[in-house]
Amino acid sequence: MNIAELFLIAVGLSMDAFAVSVCKGLSMEKFTWKKAGIVGTYFGVFQAGMPLLGYLLGVQFRDIITTVDHWIAFVLLGIIGGNMIKEACSKENECCCKAQDEELDVRTMLGLAVATSIDALAVGVTFAFLKVSIGPAVSFIGITTFILSVSGVKIGNVFGSKYEKRAEFAGGIILILLGIKILLEHLGILAF
Repeated sequence: MNIAELFLIAVGLSMDAFAVSVCKGLSMEKFTWKKAGIVGTYFGVFQAGMPLLGYLLGVQFRDIITTVDHWIAFVLLGIIGGNMIKEACSKENECCCKAQDEELDVRTMLGLAVATSIDALAVGVTFAFLKVSIGPAVSFIGITTFILSVSGVKIGNVFGSKYEKRAEFAGGIILILLGIKILLEHLGILAF
């Protein structure tokens, strides 16, 4: 997997965290870099940790499933991307944080970090099947998520929730397209 593909996966996975970060920024009366850093750290650590966990689980079964690994990657990325698009297109404009909820306590942030990083667990399994170098991959995902989450808090504080649904939709499209690309490469239809 090249750096461009990894970047697209990192951005795609980060969109849930970005959307929640926008909500957090929206709920803050006064933006501070410290608060944005706390949000970014929680999301970045969990977005990096979940693919690592998925990878470790996937490695256990990699040798058994190598003949269908590209189909697994295609299906998992398609499902994750489809769910993100579905959530983005839902009529409800639900923000994960109430307008008055500026809480950054451990319990609240752990819950949000786990909820936004579950998709990354499945991507980690995919990484195991594709034999991705996991150290650089999870570091890149964590750093990308941190940067986008900090940016999301600032954007939410300044602009409100205007971009939340668009970001999630874009993330879903990116993951679906990457799944299709992986499948087509393994079937010999694309050669990159």
